[in-house]
Amino acid sequence: MELAASGTTGSHQRISPSSALNIAISIPLDPSEQTAIATILSDMDAEITALEARRDKTRDIKQGMMQELLTGRIRLV
Repeated sequence: MELAASGTTGSHQRISPSSALNIAISIPLDPSEQTAIATILSDMDAEITALEARRDKTRDIKQGMMQELLTGRIRLV
């Protein structure tokens, strides 16, 4: 796609629909290879979901701690 793109850099680059349709994409024909790829992608998706949940929980804990510090209920020594 990079070779078919025209324009300057970043968000100014474009590719025509006809050029996009002519790009060859290799797809594994062996079903076991497709299954292995799908399994890896599913595992990655599950890991990303777990990391996002951990990030959100950590953010909530930080927000609660900041609130306690700002109200003066907890002091750091």
